[in-house]
Amino acid sequence: MFRKSLLTITLLLASLISAPGQAGQEEVVLGLSQDRVAITADFDGSEILIFGAVKRETAIPEGPPLQVIVAVSGPNSAVTVRRKEKRMGIWVNTDSVIVDSAPSFYAIATSAPFNEVITDTEDLRYRVSIARAIRSVGAAMNISDAQDFADAVVRIRESEELYSLRENTVAVDQQTLFRSAIDMPADLTEGQYKARIFLTRSGLVVSSFETDIDVRKVGLERFLYSLSREQPFLYGLMSLAIAIAAGWGASAAFRLLRNN
Repeated sequence: MFRKSLLTITLLLASLISAPGQAGQEEVVLGLSQDRVAITADFDGSEILIFGAVKRETAIPEGPPLQVIVAVSGPNSAVTVRRKEKRMGIWVNTDSVIVDSAPSFYAIATSAPFNEVITDTEDLRYRVSIARAIRSVGAAMNISDAQDFADAVVRIRESEELYSLRENTVAVDQQTLFRSAIDMPADLTEGQYKARIFLTRSGLVVSSFETDIDVRKVGLERFLYSLSREQPFLYGLMSLAIAIAAGWGASAAFRLLRNN
């Protein structure tokens, strides 16, 4: 049975006053209706529905239209990346680099092409793009192409659909309401996920908002996961008992069928 956990982010709307104003007086208004994603036995992914509104104390500013960026990221962890080379007909590990911090999941949705909604300077400041979300500050002196190892993390996780950039997938209505959806895969890593929303004009961030989403295993999955971490010996005995019982059951069923 397929089951999709739905996380809906409901946004509160604010009234507009007709006096002229500046872009700096715009801000995101946000309210969470649910802040948890439960991973169960039949969990096949989750869809985060994001609805937003822009609070203004003045009228909509004239000039370039408002753009919106939504970024959802999973827990960060260090990743060891190894490079293989063929030596005497055998593939062996040669160089390795520890990427200090890389999110387990990272998805970006934008209302226009990425390079149009945020400048490179603002991207560097807020670490919005996938490449900027990964931090690698240390590598052996003999490794001159350390950046290639960070790029490899991005390439591998993009192929696994853990990293994605979804341009033109945030709909903005009347420069006041916006909506988008982020699909999360079935193999989510447990932990605190962050949802960040950025409002930009002319590539500059005029407002941002951040909130947390708790992703946890529940039920039998939580029990088995906790048992394997907290009491590995008991977990191993239980696994062995289940394997023996399953093997005995299969053997008995085969003998019964053969005799009949």
